[in-house]
Amino acid sequence: MFLIHGALHTMNGPVIADGFIELDGEKIIAVGPMSSLLDIPAGAIDLKGAVVTPGFIDAHCHIGIEEDSIGPMGADCNEATDPCTPHLRVIDAVNPRERCYAEAVDAGVTAVVTCPGSANPIGGTILAMKTVGSRVDDMVLLENAGIKFALGENPKRVYKGKNQLPSTRMGTAAIIREQLIKAQKYLEKKERAEANPSKSEPEFNMKCEALIPLLKRQVKAHFHCHRADDIYTAIRIGREFSLDYILVHCTEGHLIADDIAKEGVPAICGPLLTTRSKPELSNSTTANPGAVSKAGVLTAICTDHDVIPMPLLPTSAGFAVAAGMDYEEALRAITINPAKICKLDNRIGSLEVGKDADILVFDGDPLAVANKPKMVFVNGIRVK
Repeated sequence: MFLIHGALHTMNGPVIADGFIELDGEKIIAVGPMSSLLDIPAGAIDLKGAVVTPGFIDAHCHIGIEEDSIGPMGADCNEATDPCTPHLRVIDAVNPRERCYAEAVDAGVTAVVTCPGSANPIGGTILAMKTVGSRVDDMVLLENAGIKFALGENPKRVYKGKNQLPSTRMGTAAIIREQLIKAQKYLEKKERAEANPSKSEPEFNMKCEALIPLLKRQVKAHFHCHRADDIYTAIRIGREFSLDYILVHCTEGHLIADDIAKEGVPAICGPLLTTRSKPELSNSTTANPGAVSKAGVLTAICTDHDVIPMPLLPTSAGFAVAAGMDYEEALRAITINPAKICKLDNRIGSLEVGKDADILVFDGDPLAVANKPKMVFVNGIRVK
């Protein structure tokens, strides 16, 4: 299949003003200017100058585990009975048949990183997936896309009401440290037993097992953190345990952007289109992702769906542009940047040879409030 005469925002170089994309099955096999295409094959789809982008990626959300409109029956986001649950796996809770997936695709969101909630200091294993399909196992990009951690107000609020640890920021950090130290010691015992058969294996511990890929830096820690002091706690814990980690929400990142940049840690900013509904959001602003990005931080924008509906992902990027973010950087914040941050850029995030054919076609500005893609391709199949 060929798409021809499109204005290609490839996300890996300059815009190709008049370009083509060739698809073969699920993959992109050629991208370039029309001038390099010697023969236009029969059946090519003429886009007539339409804007073409990679599929949008929501780097932090709860789609499929906080189901739309059905209340507690569809609430599988937080196992708020134990503050330390790294062994929970999002893939076991996702319902890909809920209507929000179709709404996401309609808005051009073709991939998501769906996470446990922020009730627990350690919430569980994150899933990266496509938004098209009926069986979650067939939609997976990364079954273990990281471990969710939460700092600040949420764990305090949940467990203070239960009159148990943690009811303070100190308690939250202590639970995280304690479990990471247990996992370190567990891993050391396993490695000693593997190296020396005379040594006994540790008694099986599912929580520690879940954290081994994190300690080996095979997956990332996603730290929910809004306030600047919580961001610094995430950085402190990340340093202590040599974690590969991400700052999620990073609401006060604009106040400490230079410090974040010096640490070399990426940030997923959002949701942007909400009220300041709790104390740690008092300094929230749509200028945040632009300020963080301009400081040199690799920045993505998220919806935190169901906090705001996933179709508002491109609108969020548009609001960030209105508040000072560079336009192309805002597009990168919902395409290649989240792919890089979440270790998905080998498959998605840009229009490149070898990548999944997740492609959007627009009449006009992709970030305009009144605009939606007129064509959506996922894995090379036109789904809109």
